[in-house]
Amino acid sequence: MRTGSGATDGESTFRLRPAVRRLFAADALLPDGWARDVMLEWNDAGVLTRVAAGVDASRFDASRVHLSRAHGEAPVSVRAQTDAIDAADVHPAPRYETAAGPLLPGMPNLHSQAFQRAFAGQGGCRIDAGGRRWRMAMYRAAAAISPAQLEAVATFLYLEMLEAGYTSVCEFPVLHDEVEERPGAWRGQGGAAMAMGLMRAAEEVGIGLTLLPVLYQTMDFGGRPAPRERRRLVRSTDSMVGLLAGLKPVCDPRRIRLGLGLHSLRAVPPDSLREALAGLHSIDASAPIHLRIAERGGDVDDCVVHRGQRPVRWLLDHVGVDARWCLVHATHLDAGEVACAARSGTVAGPCPTAEADRGDGLFDLVRWRAAGGSWGIGSDNQVRVDPAEELMRLAYGRRLVRGQRDIAASLRKGTSVKPGAEETDDGSNPMENLGPDAAASLWSSAVAGGARAAARPIAGLSVGQQADFVVLDAGHPRIAGLSAPAMLSAHLCADDRRSAIAEVWTAGRPRVTASRHDLHELAAAAFAQARMALIEACR
Repeated sequence: MRTGSGATDGESTFRLRPAVRRLFAADALLPDGWARDVMLEWNDAGVLTRVAAGVDASRFDASRVHLSRAHGEAPVSVRAQTDAIDAADVHPAPRYETAAGPLLPGMPNLHSQAFQRAFAGQGGCRIDAGGRRWRMAMYRAAAAISPAQLEAVATFLYLEMLEAGYTSVCEFPVLHDEVEERPGAWRGQGGAAMAMGLMRAAEEVGIGLTLLPVLYQTMDFGGRPAPRERRRLVRSTDSMVGLLAGLKPVCDPRRIRLGLGLHSLRAVPPDSLREALAGLHSIDASAPIHLRIAERGGDVDDCVVHRGQRPVRWLLDHVGVDARWCLVHATHLDAGEVACAARSGTVAGPCPTAEADRGDGLFDLVRWRAAGGSWGIGSDNQVRVDPAEELMRLAYGRRLVRGQRDIAASLRKGTSVKPGAEETDDGSNPMENLGPDAAASLWSSAVAGGARAAARPIAGLSVGQQADFVVLDAGHPRIAGLSAPAMLSAHLCADDRRSAIAEVWTAGRPRVTASRHDLHELAAAAFAQARMALIEACR
């Protein structure tokens, strides 16, 4: 096993698990809602070839291999699995597994900055109004981290994502290879070592990856150059286009999607923005483009001062924004910007826990969904790595702002909002809790939007999409005895969500079993070692 620090070991146990191309679930969340008695089938590439509901599984029983297990049962040994497969091979029907509980489509994480996991929480709980302690911690770590350390940090982070139910990640790497020369400092080679380490980390743990190298050039809308402590973030436009051209033939065979990350409008001058987009188009006209925008109220004010327009309005008027785009955060949009941005087909990318951690604002989920906009969720600075937490905070945050219950469910995609009534719902009866209907709607919407942002076939449990899914543990005491929709609702709202996940699969292969990734201990040790080295380097 690779642990991010170059260490190797034998094959991971999930690689020894017998290959199975079918999974039966008593309940599964499909794109059009919950379904009973669902059989999934996929090919050698891990792409779904059949998703059928109402299946009589008894006709497959002669070849059934039940390897999934409920909460508390003893693990199934590799030898026992092999014996079961050998016994099943005497039957002509294809083998299958049975899920230990309801099946959910895997959740894409549409915005991650992996290196920040190394110092998450180190900015302190009592930061000043400008967040200077947090920024100091970030830039010290950014200046010190090596590609090997980043790989170790990302390997454990991506493993944590899988254990929490994320099955794909859009990585937004702001760091480039060169660092300030000083005793013991690492100096880059070739310009792509950081990106390659992130790719190896994703491949090692089995999570899908969309890689978005980030363009950053100036401090503010006035064009102030970046200070010395941020030199590792800076890259010229020509250098960025060259990096993308070099990475494309490396990513494609690995089924890693390559795109472009734009740090912000303040960090990418208009000419650089146009040149970078033209360069990306020449490499891959369908590549995803992610931009952090309208993150803080101050960003909006500065853009108005220097460019005469609010940031999203300026972007829509000056750049060809379409479905390839993801507007990350988008927490400070007015009604007109929401309507036009949603109509353009772009995906909104709120990161609720990170935005709450920094006090940046709250994405207006109700208004965006009413305008027909697509959206997904991200973990950003890794203060929490849990899609259930992100969805709960997003829904609860809107309730707090509007003083209403379960407004997340009361407005479905495309529902109109009466003029002057933005602070009310559409007249439907709001539910007391984040109930089953709302939970399924939130999860499915975030999966669909996240898939578009990732530009990968991971939009849910349907033919042609990748076999990425999460199995809830029906025997877990927090959800046992509930209906499948109620289990998802409890998973989103109840404490200790992660332990209710029995398994996580990507591309038709089990990555997490019994709530644990096979590489957890080794990756955790490598992460701890890398973090301690960074702490020493930052002193």
